[in-house]
Amino acid sequence: MKKFTLAIVLSFSILMAQAQTKSTTATTPAKDKDEEQESLAKEYFSQIMGVALSTTSNVKLFQFVYDWVGTPYHFGGDSKKGIDCSAFTKELYAKVFNLTIKRNSRDIFSMVSPVRKDDLQEGDLVFFKIHSRSISHVGIYLGGGKFAHASNRGVAINSLEDGYYSRYFYKGGRLLDVFKKQLEEESPGDNTSP
Repeated sequence: MKKFTLAIVLSFSILMAQAQTKSTTATTPAKDKDEEQESLAKEYFSQIMGVALSTTSNVKLFQFVYDWVGTPYHFGGDSKKGIDCSAFTKELYAKVFNLTIKRNSRDIFSMVSPVRKDDLQEGDLVFFKIHSRSISHVGIYLGGGKFAHASNRGVAINSLEDGYYSRYFYKGGRLLDVFKKQLEEESPGDNTSP
């Protein structure tokens, strides 16, 4: 009886090992396929947006920007029918980073720590004082000196080195950790955030 029980346990162990091996090999190609698709997406966005995406680039960020490029500008607008710079930034942060930030560029600036132009990272904010003494425009840094924003010509990607934007560039900004933590702790259904 002991031999019979041992044979059953041994057979069961072999079957389990085979099943585990099959499931491991089945998930590996899926993982490779996901990585391959993400790599293709990064290459695609690099080409069409003129921004070199790194291996750590946030594909969701570039997909969001791509989906909005060409949306008309409308002061106070917040939809694909028309949007302004701060609404675009707010929508991007909500959809890409799951964070609810404030609605206008000056208020958004109060949520960041200043970052020098040379230290900007993908997803940082860029602020401008266009024909004003106060901040009047905001965009999202994409890397390689490029940023996305809702300009008076609609949602577009421009270079910080373009004469116009270089002249009016004020500062870069990175969302302060204290605000990030506070925003992440708020429940998604909480409408009390500013």
